[in-house]
Amino acid sequence: MPGITVIGSTNIDLIMKMNRLPARGETLTGGAFMQTFGGKGANQAVAAARAGGNVTFISCVGDDHYGVQSIENFKDDGIDTSHIFTEKDSATGTALIMIGGDGDNMITVAPGANARMTPAHIDKSRHLLEVSEYVLLQYEIPTDTLYHILETCHEMGKKVIFNLAPAGPCDPEHIGMLHTLVVNEVEASYLSGKPVTTPAETRDAATILQSMGAENVIITLGAEGSYIAGKDFREKIPAYTVKAVDATAAGDVYCGTLAVALTEGLTLEQSVAFASAASAIAVTRMGAQPSAPSREEIGQMLLRDH
Repeated sequence: MPGITVIGSTNIDLIMKMNRLPARGETLTGGAFMQTFGGKGANQAVAAARAGGNVTFISCVGDDHYGVQSIENFKDDGIDTSHIFTEKDSATGTALIMIGGDGDNMITVAPGANARMTPAHIDKSRHLLEVSEYVLLQYEIPTDTLYHILETCHEMGKKVIFNLAPAGPCDPEHIGMLHTLVVNEVEASYLSGKPVTTPAETRDAATILQSMGAENVIITLGAEGSYIAGKDFREKIPAYTVKAVDATAAGDVYCGTLAVALTEGLTLEQSVAFASAASAIAVTRMGAQPSAPSREEIGQMLLRDH
């Protein structure tokens, strides 16, 4: 099966689930705590692997017990960990996550070893990129490293899926190197410089992002589905109706499973439907990587009406 290389962050998630999110300066008690594996890159890699992808993950972890545990966790999901680098005198990335009763969340991240990923790490992994069909990225690594990845993949003619999350600077030159740009409404607004709150604004933002050079643009709209702008078509794919418990990593699951569907030869529309089914399952579960569904579960969701 064609390979997917995910490049990005590894975190440990410290999660507090409560009836509602606190107001500024407010202390709430009675929450439930859990610790899980996370990080946008890691979540994408795990989601892709569980969906049936042949996945290699390039990342940096700290020389602490969290780093060791993270690598073992990836191995359990069948991910190639040969290019996960352990950084001396560094902590593994950590995220503090608060989740309200409606599934909304507030997240803060200490990047730790993720901030140490350099172009040199990518050069050491160049041979992996050469044999990959798709390279999947997010924005929890340094910008200069991200740009180096995009330039290297462009030189090789590789297809890159970039989830610009969390929102960060990316110039049109590098946007033009993308096979697919995936953003939510907030990220689309950040990158386009325009509000994205209505269907018309969504279409306008997609036009702007495509004008920057991305071959395909996907704007995810939560419960409203996904808006796709391809080379010769535009379409809205509906979401699956589910009861959301925790939205953490839903976008990561979406992107990881999208890559799997594309490697299997599905059209962009079919791949978005596959990713939508996977992310719908993810929001019904607590935690980042624990929420990523199996291939069988995705197949069952696809049989449901939207």
